[in-house]
Amino acid sequence: MEAVVAENVGRRYGETVALEGVSVTVETGEVFALVGPNGAGKTTLVRALTGTTDSEGRVSLFGESPRAVNRERIGLLPQSFDPPARLTPRELLGYYGGLYDGARSTDQLLAAVGVSEAADTHYENLSGGQQRRTCVATALVNDPDLLVLDEPTTGIDPAGQRALWGVLEGLADAGTTVLLTTHDMAEAERLADRVALLADGELVAVDSPASLVERHGGESLLAIECVDPPGSVTEGFADASLDGNRLTVRGVAPEAVGDVARTLDERGVAYESLTWRDPDLEDVYLELAGGSVEQPPREGRPVERRTVQPRTGDGENRGVEQ
Repeated sequence: MEAVVAENVGRRYGETVALEGVSVTVETGEVFALVGPNGAGKTTLVRALTGTTDSEGRVSLFGESPRAVNRERIGLLPQSFDPPARLTPRELLGYYGGLYDGARSTDQLLAAVGVSEAADTHYENLSGGQQRRTCVATALVNDPDLLVLDEPTTGIDPAGQRALWGVLEGLADAGTTVLLTTHDMAEAERLADRVALLADGELVAVDSPASLVERHGGESLLAIECVDPPGSVTEGFADASLDGNRLTVRGVAPEAVGDVARTLDERGVAYESLTWRDPDLEDVYLELAGGSVEQPPREGRPVERRTVQPRTGDGENRGVEQ
């Protein structure tokens, strides 16, 4: 059975169209990511799917209306969630766990999201990342069949983000259906079985990250930071462009980077660095949501890179133990 089915979902706020004819299906046990720019309609779609806002079209969760389905089957973390500031993470999880039969162990949840050491600190005194991780834990207390997370890792440091990814992967491996929204393409690539890209309230593309990259990501890019390059520097390359001091050469195989470097040396073109990368989901995002793949290299992303040293022209129970 499909966990989530949405057919021709629409939502308007006065004259503003937030969603227009969106249809998606999320399979049971799947990790499904909604990505798109601010204002694309991601949060509105999450609200429509969980029955927290009225919408046009048809939505079902496990074959039932979102407002009729057993709420113990759903775990929801909205984008904006402000629990009582004077409660501690331990108290918050104890409170939310008390709303369900057979709730998860508070201590195990605190450990899973990495806030054990701050378990008895008032929420208002936690760091932003600790607050968000605590909020994620509140959505896990009932061991949901469907976990819906709207921007779950916003404000979380890289180490905490990776730890939380591990928790979500464990949940998915054990059969939990996960629906999340994110601006982080690395997060979507790592976690999602399929990705849906929204733009201006409409569904632009749905597929696995690898298939989206293959169809829409374009060619590999070699970005070269030149020093006062002449306008003719693009000549001789099959597909190249110059933007300021940045020379971008498309379709360069990694083993051909050295040939490009030698060509520049022979022409006496000084450069500070060369960075090669394969296309990734962010390129798809920029291309389909309105942008260009010809962007500055994104540091800290899990894509393959090779950087040549600077030259002057001379020669990297569901996944939570009870």
